[in-house]
Amino acid sequence: MTRTQIQLPDALYLRAKKVAAEREISLAELARRGLELLLERLPAETPARKEWKLPKFNGGGIKVPLTRLHDISFEEESTRGLRRR
Repeated sequence: MTRTQIQLPDALYLRAKKVAAEREISLAELARRGLELLLERLPAETPARKEWKLPKFNGGGIKVPLTRLHDISFEEESTRGLRRR
């Protein structure tokens, strides 16, 4: 058995001492039982996170060649009145 020290807030220590005395067990035994209960309820292993991938985007199949992109944007600006004169 390994021996260890822990620090407890005063209020927690007093509550634990009271519970241990009521059950006629030592504070160490109460702590062991509490840790065992906690560890039984925790999952055995933390599930590994899946690798995040960039979501795929469906652009609707409209494809514009890069060579036409400048001309298209210029045309849109002139039709919306955004072109600087």
